[in-house]
Amino acid sequence: MSSDKRGTLIVIVGATGSGKTDLSIELAEHFSAPVISTDSRQVFRGMPIGTAQPSAEQLSRAKHYFIADRDITAEYNAGIFEKEALALLAELFAVHDYVIAVGGSGLYIDALCRGFDEFPETDRALRTSLEDIVRHNGLAPLLAELRELDPDYYAQVDRDNPARVIRAVEVCRQTGKPYSGQRKGYVAERPFRIIKIGIDMPRAELYARIDRRVELMMQAGLESEARSLYPNKQLNALQTVGYKELFDYFDGEYTLDRAVELIQRNSRRYAKRQLTWFRRDPEIEWFAREDKKKMIFFIEKFGG
Repeated sequence: MSSDKRGTLIVIVGATGSGKTDLSIELAEHFSAPVISTDSRQVFRGMPIGTAQPSAEQLSRAKHYFIADRDITAEYNAGIFEKEALALLAELFAVHDYVIAVGGSGLYIDALCRGFDEFPETDRALRTSLEDIVRHNGLAPLLAELRELDPDYYAQVDRDNPARVIRAVEVCRQTGKPYSGQRKGYVAERPFRIIKIGIDMPRAELYARIDRRVELMMQAGLESEARSLYPNKQLNALQTVGYKELFDYFDGEYTLDRAVELIQRNSRRYAKRQLTWFRRDPEIEWFAREDKKKMIFFIEKFGG
């Protein structure tokens, strides 16, 4: 990062349930900064509870972008996000010294901060065959193949996201090389400084927060929200922890209590995969959630 660049992007990362949203708003207020979401699901309308979108009160405290701004049927991926977010940042940095980026989607954060290598174009015949495997046998066969072809990416990928698993296997088969190996070398130049802040907390505390968060989501109406989305359950946007378990409950596969237990368990597993992804990034500076003063000192020292 050269010191003559204008504007600093403060990237806040951490596991689901670690308090990223509250921290982002506190920092946004301190730095008079807008907030852009790097969450692959909060961008969709009709999913506020299950995706833990900021509340109306939180949204009133700082200007937010990429929150509930498109329909669940809209095509959306990390490449689209990268293009839109960079265009937005060019506008925001014209009037702001700082912008906050927050979210738990590691792929979207990498897209924003590093860009992507050029992957091969989709092979429609291969893609169709992989989608047929998932349709008839679930994700398990492709996950097993990905584990063989690319154990590094297997350890990081959201295993509840068919699109990412299919794409990774597709690229491995097309190129004969690990998907993760083709993503490592490329770092795009960005016309702004980047500071990455990670929220660190003991694993037991994080898991307790996640379990409680799921209980609060259910009290807030997650079941009703999921029922409203159920007719579109095949959409990629809804291949998400919280909805998938409730959809299976609606289908009679298990009780509501069991669905809640599975949401908690799968959320904890997702948090573990998020931390695996983020821990591999040496640019992230880790802080305890309560160390906001230390975070601000660090940001002002290196981002001014």
